Amino acid sequence: MNMISDALARVKPSASMNISAIALEKKAAGVDIIPMSAGEPDFDTPDHIKEAAKRALDAGKTKYTAVDGVPELKKAIADKFKRENDLDVDPSNCFVATGGKQIIYNALVASLNPGDEAVIPAPFWVSYPEMVRLTGATPIILETSAETEFKITPAQLEQSINANTKWLLLNSPSNPSGAVYNKEELEALADVLRKHPNVLILMDDIYEHLTYGKTFYTMAQIAPDLADRVLTMNGVSKAYSMTGWRIGYCTGPEWLIKAMRKLQGQSTSNPCSIAQWASVEALNGDQTFLDDWRKAFIERRDHLVARLNKIDGLECLTPDGAFYVYPSCEGLLGKTTAGGRKLNNDEDVVMALLEEQDVATVHGAAYGVSPHFRISYAVSMENIDKACDRFEAFVAGLT
Repeated sequence: MNMISDALARVKPSASMNISAIALEKKAAGVDIIPMSAGEPDFDTPDHIKEAAKRALDAGKTKYTAVDGVPELKKAIADKFKRENDLDVDPSNCFVATGGKQIIYNALVASLNPGDEAVIPAPFWVSYPEMVRLTGATPIILETSAETEFKITPAQLEQSINANTKWLLLNSPSNPSGAVYNKEELEALADVLRKHPNVLILMDDIYEHLTYGKTFYTMAQIAPDLADRVLTMNGVSKAYSMTGWRIGYCTGPEWLIKAMRKLQGQSTSNPCSIAQWASVEALNGDQTFLDDWRKAFIERRDHLVARLNKIDGLECLTPDGAFYVYPSCEGLLGKTTAGGRKLNNDEDVVMALLEEQDVATVHGAAYGVSPHFRISYAVSMENIDKACDRFEAFVAGLT
């Protein structure tokens, strides 16, 4: 008997998590796997943040907190938005959840109904369309390509909006492409959105601090007149290497924050108390380590892109942010691997790399743009070189 709900039946499993799980199983079995599928920095959480968590433990801060975060963290969030994004935000209108994923989930579940539509540029983070489908609403996918640097145009956005449009979901820097919208590009999209007051804007800024040679901007910053319908989302996972601490945060329209608080109060309640106190230190404390991390990511990115572009059948742009590259593998399709697998699409390429070369990546179809695949360079330079050696061997064995 199938007892699964209709809502859950509409949703596909996370491709990136599935492949990362296979990689972990291989590693546990003693396989020399190179994990380039997970979206997390390989750096440790900085010591001053870990020390703050220890102090919180010693002080007995292990009880329930307010559903949407301790006042000290909400003030730190408001201060961060003012300091880094020029947003005047009251702490009472800041919200904390168990990771950025829950922020997005709460916002969509609290606001979408069947018949609503959410506009999502592709390539997209794998969970966006699935969360929309879970609500009964419809994701409207806007395709991009390497020729447009994987960014949508104002004309595309204009054509996608109708009376049913409820949200635009915009991620910059992008997972998986690393694309960054500059100020002028955001202003051009804002000009379109001004004509459509029914559309809410979700800005997923989780990779804000991982931009390389470009100034970061968020929508409410460059279009303050739209702030009353912008949800600005961020978190500590990527910038502070705190993926396992599970803290995301946001600010937005008061009615939406109130609705998200109601939903969280009847689902998970508050995020981890100790992780919240660590996040206060992350936002308020020393930020200089980020310069070293960015420098390391730039070196890894440039090295990886250079090596990939020397391999026949692969083409890769140099991204401006995040820690992913998104190469095209179109030149490999139609060929057969040394292990006998026919490469009909990017998923075949990714699975063959995983099974025959023990390199974990994620196929582009999961992100809405094929034939590409996502490679995380949040790994050591040694592993990047080993992976590229295996990519070369893989391609050399194709017939």
